[in-house]
Amino acid sequence: MTYKWNYLTITPRQAEESRQLAQALGISPILGRLLVERGITTVQAARKFFRPQLPELHDPFLMKDMDAAVERLNRAMGKKERILIYGDYDVDGTTAVALVYKFIQQYYSNIDYYIPDRYEEGYGVSMQGVDYAARTGVKLVIVLDCGIKAVEEVAYAREKGIDFIICDHHVPDDELPPAVAILNAKRFDNTYPYEHLSGCGVGFKFMQAFALSNGIEVHHLIPLLDLVAVSIASDIVPIMGENRILAYHGLKQLNSNPSVGMKAIIDVCGLADKEITVGDIVFKIGPRINASGRIQNGKEAVDLLTEKDFSAALEKAGQINQYNETRKDLDKTMTEEANHIVEELSHFADRRSIVLYNEAWHKGVIGIVASRLTEIYYRPAVVLTRTGDLATGSARSVSGFDVYKAIEHCRDLLESFGGHTYAAGLSMKVENVPAFTRRFEDFVAEHILPEQTSAVIDVNAEIDFRDITPKFCADLKKFNPFGPENVKPVFCTHHVFDYGTSKVVGRGQEHIKLELVDDKSNNVMNGIAFGQSSHVRFIKTKHSFDICYTIEENTHKKGEVQLQIEDIKPNWTDEKPAKS
Repeated sequence: MTYKWNYLTITPRQAEESRQLAQALGISPILGRLLVERGITTVQAARKFFRPQLPELHDPFLMKDMDAAVERLNRAMGKKERILIYGDYDVDGTTAVALVYKFIQQYYSNIDYYIPDRYEEGYGVSMQGVDYAARTGVKLVIVLDCGIKAVEEVAYAREKGIDFIICDHHVPDDELPPAVAILNAKRFDNTYPYEHLSGCGVGFKFMQAFALSNGIEVHHLIPLLDLVAVSIASDIVPIMGENRILAYHGLKQLNSNPSVGMKAIIDVCGLADKEITVGDIVFKIGPRINASGRIQNGKEAVDLLTEKDFSAALEKAGQINQYNETRKDLDKTMTEEANHIVEELSHFADRRSIVLYNEAWHKGVIGIVASRLTEIYYRPAVVLTRTGDLATGSARSVSGFDVYKAIEHCRDLLESFGGHTYAAGLSMKVENVPAFTRRFEDFVAEHILPEQTSAVIDVNAEIDFRDITPKFCADLKKFNPFGPENVKPVFCTHHVFDYGTSKVVGRGQEHIKLELVDDKSNNVMNGIAFGQSSHVRFIKTKHSFDICYTIEENTHKKGEVQLQIEDIKPNWTDEKPAKS
């Protein structure tokens, strides 16, 4: 992989703001610059950023329909009506259902939860789900992480005397379902000051409002924040604003006192003695919760997340771990097949998107395969399989491109669709796949920027090894948790040399363990370059090279800094290279 290094620049005014901010806070000017890049230009805003506080969460009643939602829930409990908590089968949906169910269950017992079957019912509110609610005497359904487009299904439920409260964060259509309340900060008539909550985050705000209306102290919600943090990290929503507060305190909960079900997952992941980060959620915890809905049924994930007995939770976590192993095998096979199809496509170099259809592919894994394709080819990708008479699938996008808008442009060819900027689901008649492929490609080709379809590493700042002091690393750690809109900063150091001890490591000898020095200090820095062993021969020539990297804490040696090398550029001469 050949990367272009994009050196991010700031204006003279921003440079002055970052200098003043760094001086006032007593931090490195480099870190002052990182704050300004994130729109933080005052000491007060910086202190709030470094120390997110739960009292700074927005008033939940600022959200449109929140008063109606709380009133209907209170009335249902007062009349002892049966309540059903209904949610999507992915991580965001299952954590949301677990959160709302666990909180209400502390005060009310006539309650149940329901997760639709991905294969029999598909995404969102289903007619089968409404029928289940009617059969079991449900009078109120609380829908989480879906439902914003369920106009027919909610109307059908009303005919059966069932009310709906919808808690969603996906983009709505012009027509909203006839629910008693719709909590969604992406509504066209939104009144809430933050629109990037996860589905589980919307559920948390609902429970916050419910607690306030019933005199329940807010600290009773804190044990549920581990679920919110997992949803935020897994659903790849921005980790700024209110999400930063929720993720920050959710990670604290996950590390200090996770719920029984979450602790079982942590044990199964091998994270029991480690400080859990957003990366651990994205790559280890989230995929296991997701695997339940992909391979079997998402209800099993909620069963685990609401379990109170640890031995039972461990057994359930073990089963979900097995689903994840199955998922990985399917993922590997399908990605290889998808790559082969892409390589056979004519004129692929001229295309700006990927749309693949294979009726034999496993529906539960196509979203992952779409993600893999965007990572490999730097193009928005749609992967489709056959479900009954329809082609159904998932779309994923590259940084900065709104794939939801591209799909919406093709809506007349679709039976249904939904999602947000970087991920969406869709279904269409099988005969519409060729027309959709052409229309989708035309839209992407017209609107995508050239830099969004190539391998680019954004470099935040050029630094020397002498800048990487213990205080610098401690202050940098305060930028956690990292995620969208607060990405982990990438640094660049020019003219570094092998200290003489760098070596190839890994089962397949594919990584390099590095010990490096630069020409500005005597500091010896440890580093790891995953999948870059092809550079080792040059590194051993004693010539200098340039690196870009993130600064990590060595998981094997607590307190020791390690550079995670993103890319290496050899200098074939010792002249300083020109910036690209």
